[in-house]
Amino acid sequence: MADDHVVYVLECADGTLYTGYTTDLERRVAEHNDGTGAKYTRGRTPVTVCYRERYESRSAAMSREYEIKQLSRRQKERLVGLA
Repeated sequence: MADDHVVYVLECADGTLYTGYTTDLERRVAEHNDGTGAKYTRGRTPVTVCYRERYESRSAAMSREYEIKQLSRRQKERLVGLA
């Protein structure tokens, strides 16, 4: 759906994880991969989506994004199924 609010976790080419928020996941991943996404992901391409959660409101999605960003690497790996 176009109005979905998505929190996503990317696995970067160097093995690091990046968490973000968007309303258009396909477009946002393309931006990350072409170097116009977040500064963090530039130079760490290609990136792949390894986890996503959908929310009906922007505020709920942004709150969840913050929660995920506070997790340790190990906790994030368990969340996305890499551990």
